[in-house]
Amino acid sequence: MTKAAYNTAEMVAIMSARILEDGKIVFGGAGMPLISCVLAQKTHAPCLTILFEGGVIGPHIDPHKLPPSTNEQRAARRGHMVLSITDVLLLQQRGYVDYGFLGGAQIDQYGNLNSSFIGDPDNPKVRLPGTGGANDIASLATKILVAMHHEKRRFVEKVDFITTPGYLEGEDSREKAGLIAGGVHQVITHLGMFGFDPQSRRMSLQALHPGATVDEVRERTGFEMMIPDDIPFTEEPTAEELRILRELDPEQRYTAPVKE
Repeated sequence: MTKAAYNTAEMVAIMSARILEDGKIVFGGAGMPLISCVLAQKTHAPCLTILFEGGVIGPHIDPHKLPPSTNEQRAARRGHMVLSITDVLLLQQRGYVDYGFLGGAQIDQYGNLNSSFIGDPDNPKVRLPGTGGANDIASLATKILVAMHHEKRRFVEKVDFITTPGYLEGEDSREKAGLIAGGVHQVITHLGMFGFDPQSRRMSLQALHPGATVDEVRERTGFEMMIPDDIPFTEEPTAEELRILRELDPEQRYTAPVKE
């Protein structure tokens, strides 16, 4: 049987969607988190409840009508209700949200994310969109998922700015800062799945995607990754997953091939 062809963005979207279980509640950010949440709902998790920053609870988005942001009217289709941004974030503070799902421009070995700027804060090379609700999501949700393309410029030893807290400086520094719940549960890239050591809170390789290697992970990571002796491989994206994903995003707004 001929294997289905897919690009790296499609790989990340599908592997991210697989994590989200039926019946759970996920607070989805814009971009890759949005398409992955919708894909999970259209495949194996029809009772997944999606929350968006704009206040929407429980939408079911139409194929071919993906919203350009989580604050757009199409993000509210068949939603149970629409609250204020403050109220939907308060649901996290009360412990109702299972997953917060984010992206970012930089991530470091402790899972801290930067989506503010690159370079000197007084004269940055690049200005990024900023926090939006990302800080609130990462501070309050039970488990944080992060989806990113795996590049050395993104996986850095220390982010230029902590827009979104992970495990801060490692060990118990997150708890000491007053963030007693949550933390980064898993990072999904086009190379593999990554978790965090329960003691040091350093990032560790959990699984490789088909075709990826440990050497490639090391080469594309700007810090020393924790790598176990035995590393499993994930299962390739199926033809059915790819079909549904491409029906959702025919113009590849979210799943265009990544240019490095």
